Amino acid sequence: MAPPLLALTDIHLTFGSTPLLTGADIAVHARERLCLVGRNGSGKSTLLKIAAGQVEQDSGKRFFQPGTTVRYLPQEPDFSNYENVADYVHAGLEEADDPYRAQMCMEALGLTGDEKTENLSGGEARRAALARVLAPEPDILLLDEPTNHLDLPAIEWLEREISSLRSAVVLISHDRRFLENLSRSTLWVKRGKTRLLEKSFAHFENWRDTVLEQEELDAHKLDRKIVREEHWVTHGVSGRRKRNMKRLGELGKLREQRANRLKPTGDVAITVAEGETSGKLVAKVEKVSKTFGERTLVRDFSNRIARGDRLGLVGPNGVGKTTLVNLLTGSLEPDSGTVKLGANIEMLVIDQKRTKLDPAATVKDTLTGGGTDVVSVGDSRKHVMAYMKDFLFLPEQARTAVSRLSGGERGRLMMAMNLRHPSNLLVLDEPTNDLDLETLDLLQEMIADYEGTVIVVSHDRDFIDRVCTSVIVPEGDGHWREYAGGYSDMVSQRGSAAFTKNAAKLPGESSPKEELRPVKSKPVSNKMSFIDKHALATLPGEMEKFEADIAKVNKALAEPGLFEKDAKRFNQLVRLLEKTQAELSAKEERWMELELMREELEG
Repeated sequence: MAPPLLALTDIHLTFGSTPLLTGADIAVHARERLCLVGRNGSGKSTLLKIAAGQVEQDSGKRFFQPGTTVRYLPQEPDFSNYENVADYVHAGLEEADDPYRAQMCMEALGLTGDEKTENLSGGEARRAALARVLAPEPDILLLDEPTNHLDLPAIEWLEREISSLRSAVVLISHDRRFLENLSRSTLWVKRGKTRLLEKSFAHFENWRDTVLEQEELDAHKLDRKIVREEHWVTHGVSGRRKRNMKRLGELGKLREQRANRLKPTGDVAITVAEGETSGKLVAKVEKVSKTFGERTLVRDFSNRIARGDRLGLVGPNGVGKTTLVNLLTGSLEPDSGTVKLGANIEMLVIDQKRTKLDPAATVKDTLTGGGTDVVSVGDSRKHVMAYMKDFLFLPEQARTAVSRLSGGERGRLMMAMNLRHPSNLLVLDEPTNDLDLETLDLLQEMIADYEGTVIVVSHDRDFIDRVCTSVIVPEGDGHWREYAGGYSDMVSQRGSAAFTKNAAKLPGESSPKEELRPVKSKPVSNKMSFIDKHALATLPGEMEKFEADIAKVNKALAEPGLFEKDAKRFNQLVRLLEKTQAELSAKEERWMELELMREELEG
């Protein structure tokens, strides 16, 4: 096997007095597709920063093949020295890079390049950062939560783009479907060390459960052995001093082994304070419409929400999901039609922007309101330290300012602060952002056990599949339609995951104010887009490269007696040939489509 492009060996790193990494390893080979998984705070992002050269380890080796190009996508990119998005993206290019690809990436991600960096929304900032790292097509791409704040069309475009790259890719993401579609191997960061599974993320959770079960069994065996040795020390010491001293020494080593064994990280104990039972009918909307300026976001929509329903809303940013939720919950008056809410509705809304969190407040004061050590959870009361522990906060974090928490910690704090209030209608706006996979599992369990009604706005396809009983999607021109089941069921019934968006791009839709902007309808273009022109010019060269690769593989397969000498290599070459031929066919089809388009436009 060829040596890796990048390798970290026996990496140790301590923050303050707490060891974060205690012997972590990672190797990135050419065209690798590796995902990093682990709990929030396990060191995934730090390991990625060490790989990118952003953080220096306390000890261990970092090997980097000379001439290898690396691009790193941080969770919070720095735009401070750039006036607009184009300046920021082009600054990531080197002399040999293609500047036209930078423009193509921006256009594909819905950016013009003229956006001022100080006014970027979360979604725009993420798309700009992605364009900057994707444009150079580096040897290694290190991506930390690339799907955060992206809508479904952008996530699906990103999947296709990464799949087509020849770069090695290392991913950190909470989006299960994204990881399943892109990864080929999985690196588990746990208790400061790493374990490699040479399979995609789709196989990870079963493997993880097997490993944890074995660890529990090993721990039980160790405890029983110590009990037997302690019994011998108490009752079985004889006159054979030399042998006895050796056995006492072994007992000491066993005790030390147990003391040094890190106990498994606890689970978030997500509970929600439930209010009175609502009526069977939660909401009934009939022929509801809502227009802002020249743009109709909702047109003649009718629906009934019953107690216990799990309703998901999916679609591009700016299409009107927030407006529809506000109409369904009675928070916004329709222009026409009627909205009837059921009896005893106690609604709780958890928004993605976490605007209710005061950056200067401490964790303790955020949960208690200040001046007390007790948290009210529904009708019961709980000590703040015990409640913090339920959401995986350490006692020493009680006086930590919210501004110093990580994104995942702020997400858990937002849930802890909100879920203590009684409710029977729960509205979750992008609840999966920054949460680790284990916390997502528990959030899903909480939703399953919740006796009230849940409305979820999310771009996480796997999360929608796991929690929703029906999905509402935009069908264009303000029309919305409900499909039974989760996201995959919707795609199966609809025949496509593509959504029609009847407006130009908006930075986001976290509040009705952003949807009030009048948007002029976009005329049908009578010329090819920049992306299409660039693809038409570059596809022939790409097809030639694939043809050359196919010729090389065929030459290798023609070696006499290859299968008898090395069956494994023969099978690898056959799979590579099939994959390369499929990629070439896709390029050829795309080129023919564009060529036909060009001929039609030119008359």
